[in-house]
Amino acid sequence: MPTTAPAARALAPGLLVVAAATVLALGVQGAVPALTASTVAVALGAVLRSTGAFHRSWSPATAFASRRLLRTAVVLLGLQLPLSQVAALGPGGIALVLGTVAITFAGTRLLGRLLGLSPARSLLVATGFSICGASAIAAVRPATDADEQDTATAIALVTLCGTLAILVLPLLRVPLGLDAQQFGAWAGASVHDVGQVVATGDRVPGALATAVVVKLSRVLLLAPLVALVALQRRRTAGREGAPRPPLLPFFVAAFVLAVAVRATGLVPGAVLDGAQHVQSVLLVAALFALGTGIDVPHLLRTGRRSIALGLLSWVLVALVALAGVRLLGVG
Repeated sequence: MPTTAPAARALAPGLLVVAAATVLALGVQGAVPALTASTVAVALGAVLRSTGAFHRSWSPATAFASRRLLRTAVVLLGLQLPLSQVAALGPGGIALVLGTVAITFAGTRLLGRLLGLSPARSLLVATGFSICGASAIAAVRPATDADEQDTATAIALVTLCGTLAILVLPLLRVPLGLDAQQFGAWAGASVHDVGQVVATGDRVPGALATAVVVKLSRVLLLAPLVALVALQRRRTAGREGAPRPPLLPFFVAAFVLAVAVRATGLVPGAVLDGAQHVQSVLLVAALFALGTGIDVPHLLRTGRRSIALGLLSWVLVALVALAGVRLLGVG
């Protein structure tokens, strides 16, 4: 019998739970589009953990999903990034993206320091809010000393605030005097996860295309940001004599390769569509697994500063992106 058989048997019960939760989350999104599958998946995982319904035997499968499946989803995300459309944003759009990411990332880390949070947790939150939610958190984590609780907390915060953005931002469009294109640029520059951007932009007719292009432009900054964080970490580790992380984890390098492959124009549209669907499913499965690490009562008792950081970062990215849309005339 192959040596992998015992490992497969250990994963099987939990993988069935992960698969069932993924199907349920996607089904809820189909029935209630305002509830994205990523939000439902994280919530389902948190409910299982917080109510004591999570079975210990599922842990190997959720660990597998939260690492391997999430990293595969990050790689496939690279096939969704059309460089030609990003270039078409023009100098104003590119400045909006760069400015929003830089100010949100630096500002969130500063806020985390002022709130007394660990540098690792602040870094994960800053990355998730400034780039692309859970995918960015997964990509930058190998370059940090963050633990599972830091990761789960950061995922919970970007999910919560991204869901709030879906509900709140469209209500502010008319009071703020934004037309559909401006709103799309605002949503794309400020909402965290790609799915959340789609859900937000879709609520305003004519805004979705702009929102997605601006959002995907932010995602392109994922690899450079990971490399910068890793470089800083390597310098610190060198001084302390600790192991140095790779400049780019293998799966982030594969993400860059996927972007390059997409840019060749040689990949058939059917393959790109299929990869997008697979990426969405894998991401939902991974987010459910990450959600099982969120103990809501514990987070409410001990994580108030983390919640404050998430809410402040959400407001920061929304205000910076709005100012950029106004000042740069994007949209």
